[in-house]
Amino acid sequence: MDVDVSRFASALELAQAVANDWLSLLPGSAGSAHLVALSGGRIASACFDAVTERAVGSDMSFRHVHFFWSDERCVPPEHRDSNFGAAQKELLGPLGIEQDQIHRIRGEWKPDLAVTEANAEIGLIAPTNSAGLPVLDLVFLGMGEDGHVASLFPNAPASVTECELTYLVARSSSKPPPIRVSLSYAAIAAARQVWVLVSGRGKEAVFRQSLTPNATTPLARILRSRRRTRIFTDIQEEKAKG
Repeated sequence: MDVDVSRFASALELAQAVANDWLSLLPGSAGSAHLVALSGGRIASACFDAVTERAVGSDMSFRHVHFFWSDERCVPPEHRDSNFGAAQKELLGPLGIEQDQIHRIRGEWKPDLAVTEANAEIGLIAPTNSAGLPVLDLVFLGMGEDGHVASLFPNAPASVTECELTYLVARSSSKPPPIRVSLSYAAIAAARQVWVLVSGRGKEAVFRQSLTPNATTPLARILRSRRRTRIFTDIQEEKAKG
């Protein structure tokens, strides 16, 4: 696996770098659709703020960008735990993104129905690879203190780890709300680019473990499934002992 790790002195510097790098991609893709999957969490919110700070009032166009989600909690869109709700408030609303560019997961629906709808909608827009999986241009992921990414948690059953669909129901969340909809490992592996944002205390040990060859964390599984993955983190390299 090829992992490109960029380290920053603070979460703010991390968010600003992510915003700059993502915005620099968009003009080059203006001739075709740019399909991105957003994540949730504190560092994602910081990135949303950094993007809007740079883009609002500029002449940058987002009309070719289609927004999906790497995962969603099974809650209504106005709920405080909704990943869509946070993105709408902090990014999509301020940028004036049109509704036909927003492809949210219906967290208020029954999970199986929400998955069916999400798989159908992305299938209408995204190109597919040889396995029939949609190929997103960029997937943003965070990482939890247990090494989970999207809503792919440790010790998940084979129905999750071996799923060949794009979205799946995740019922093994170690933190509330317990039921979620998530991109599958296979769908994340199929993306052109995956950027993992790792920020916050309490994640140092599992992050370093995930970068070792025999790690079994969800993040490690993602890294092994791809030719190249970018990681943005404010966790510094461990100092040599002695």
